[in-house]
Amino acid sequence: MTATQERPAAEIGKDRRRKEDQRLITGRTRWTDNITLPGMLHLAMVRSPFAHAAITSIDVEAAKAATNVVAVLTGRDFGDELGACINAWPITPDQKTPPHSPMPADRVAFAGEIVAVVVARSAAEARDAAELVDVEYDEQPAVLGIKNALEDSVLAHPDLGTNKSALWVFDSSEAGTGGDVEAAIQQARTDGIVIEREYRQQRLIPAFMEPRSVVVDPTGEQLTMWSATQIPHILRFALAATTGVPESKIRVIAPDVGGGFGGKLQTTPEEWIAWAVARRLSKPVKYTETRSESLVSAHHGRDQVQTLSLAADKDGKVTGLKVHLDADLGAYVSLVGGGIPVLGAFMFNAIYKFPSYRFECQTVLTNSTWTDAYRGAGRPEATYAVERLMDELAAEVGVDPLVIRERNWITHEEFPFTTVAGLEYDSGNYEAATARAKEVFGYDALRAEQGERRARGDRVQLGIGVSTFTEMCGLAPSRVLGSLDYGAGGWEHASVRLLATGKVEVVTGTSAHGQGHETAFSQIVADRLGVPFEDVEVLHGDTQVAHRGLDTYGSRSLVVGGEALVQAVDKVIDKARHLASHLLEASQDDLDYGGGRFTVRGTDQGIAIQELATATFTGHNYPEDMELSIDAEATYDPVNFNYPHGTHLCAMEVDTETGAVTMRKYTCCDDIGNIINPLIVAGQVHGGLVQGIAQALWEEAVHDDAGTLVTGSFVDYLLPTSADTISFDVLHTEEPSVCTTNTLGTKGVGEAGTIASTPAVVNAVVDAVRHLGVDDIQMPCTPERVWRAIHAHDGDAPTPESAMPHFEEDAPNQDPTAGQGAGQ
Repeated sequence: MTATQERPAAEIGKDRRRKEDQRLITGRTRWTDNITLPGMLHLAMVRSPFAHAAITSIDVEAAKAATNVVAVLTGRDFGDELGACINAWPITPDQKTPPHSPMPADRVAFAGEIVAVVVARSAAEARDAAELVDVEYDEQPAVLGIKNALEDSVLAHPDLGTNKSALWVFDSSEAGTGGDVEAAIQQARTDGIVIEREYRQQRLIPAFMEPRSVVVDPTGEQLTMWSATQIPHILRFALAATTGVPESKIRVIAPDVGGGFGGKLQTTPEEWIAWAVARRLSKPVKYTETRSESLVSAHHGRDQVQTLSLAADKDGKVTGLKVHLDADLGAYVSLVGGGIPVLGAFMFNAIYKFPSYRFECQTVLTNSTWTDAYRGAGRPEATYAVERLMDELAAEVGVDPLVIRERNWITHEEFPFTTVAGLEYDSGNYEAATARAKEVFGYDALRAEQGERRARGDRVQLGIGVSTFTEMCGLAPSRVLGSLDYGAGGWEHASVRLLATGKVEVVTGTSAHGQGHETAFSQIVADRLGVPFEDVEVLHGDTQVAHRGLDTYGSRSLVVGGEALVQAVDKVIDKARHLASHLLEASQDDLDYGGGRFTVRGTDQGIAIQELATATFTGHNYPEDMELSIDAEATYDPVNFNYPHGTHLCAMEVDTETGAVTMRKYTCCDDIGNIINPLIVAGQVHGGLVQGIAQALWEEAVHDDAGTLVTGSFVDYLLPTSADTISFDVLHTEEPSVCTTNTLGTKGVGEAGTIASTPAVVNAVVDAVRHLGVDDIQMPCTPERVWRAIHAHDGDAPTPESAMPHFEEDAPNQDPTAGQGAGQ
């Protein structure tokens, strides 16, 4: 055999169009709602209109008599058969965790909770019949809002005796990672600076493109569930753990999934109900939520009150940070919802060398939709707080916001660096990212323009916002997660199979919902194995195909799942080397591997790995001590988290007469280590930026005084469109991860834009009007809120009606976005 095959061009770093897009954009894909099985029935949910009520009776007779209705079932019909929605992350041993039935029989705890299910031969008939179910409620007082919950005067779950779920504390002086923060604050009150602020992280709705959908087929030897989920493996385990069905009898498939953003990182009541109905009737069933149902009952995100004290010397060198969070869990402690604020605990110190730190988080229960992970999951909340504080410190010291950051950040010579929160950052270069962003942004020229506008007293003022961030992602070491009482590990699994025809099948335990796994993983394997990109097929999202996995969230797919894949490929090459040595009649030590071929060093003799795959298929000639296969699998458990970082700069124009805000320019420079596919990275960053900007300017989930979600449609819950955003300057520095087990040198990118952009935008809006006495504007920064902040210092003199835009008076739960569109 002679070496005639040319080495394929390098795939890593190449702009590859996503191979999955062809089927996605031409409609040849298979969403869960597209699935139709013989004899399949359809479900419609009956939901409570009350936030807190006792169920006194449910009359289902009219619904049962409706056309093509097969059954109408309530919680009392099922009893224990329904199982339970689980909490996998109790953050303290004494956490108050109310039982969470998928369909309660006696009491509802939020508006939108399911009280009955209608089963019919079509979805339309099921929905029509659901309107005929007559439920009598005894409405109870509801507790809404964090501060009301803390008072415990009204209880979301009276049997618990309190709304306080758990108090989690980290203190650097007790952990041995830093000094006493109280002493630092006291010292700063004497001869330094203390910045004290309260910031509000409003409630958000993930609003993924594809509403949740579930199909259950109980007719085979295995029970099969298709679900629009991010977590098929975790869902399978939870079903087995709560319903008594052996895990080996359960198959969960996540087909193509239209977005998640954490909103599908959940085990949902609808999945459990569909499962129970299918088993009871022995028929396949389908449930697909409406958009209104999605907004009211799919979990929400964020919803925190942050009380902060930052101590510094007179030059702005920070000496301590004290954080108290009050976090709204909603009506139940969801899958990992209680732990989301705890993730943020490790990131309030951000890129800075804070010598002392204390974090405490009080989680509370309210009669509202439960909260859980939303893109960034705890890290955006932390970054927002510390980056807002750094701007306030810069204003107090009287220096540029970038100067105050540089005085406090970790320099690139200091890596690896152990932070005051106890994490070891393995790599980073904040100076390089900031310098690059500043140059492309035109920072100095914009600052000069800002000064000129202020000197002229222009109606439209210019503000410049800064956000420097890092995040812990690639969720990550199983032992660390275990020490935090998290209910699962952080490992990931992959396998690589060489088929008889020389093609390659890759199986990954991660489960994509729009990230481009099939393309990026094909590039990694093509490079590592030396085979054509087109010859690699990536399989995922099916627990019977990918038998092991921990799925996709927390920017872990590439840095954890990709590393498992690399290890599996390396095992394939090692196994193939033994067979190549036998067929080439050469010592393994004399074989070189590259471009998909083993060659005998110093000769032209060689054999392609595809030929070795065929040889294992025929089995005609192989070593006696070899198993007849070169396939391999690997499980990778990281030894550390992953720490991407970046500098984001935003210029906002603010009309001081109307409060209207307009984005002028946005530049970001992120370090995500080595980049596999720049095109995919650009898409991830763009999408993340828009989600973070939307929190700053438009999005907020609002309940009225009765607990009804008044932003329950896209008329009221404002999502931006492409017309509401601008073109972003997306830049990168590449400081490869030097974690010893991260051979690709990659860092997560999926959440970076969302984490960094929110404080950059709000800092810019505040900066535009700081000279008018404004130091904070609550998100979202609507024109009304901006206008009110500007005029809050007008004194007691009445404002002429002719000079003031018309706004309704603020009410505690009033929709703050009423009367304005995202593009206004």
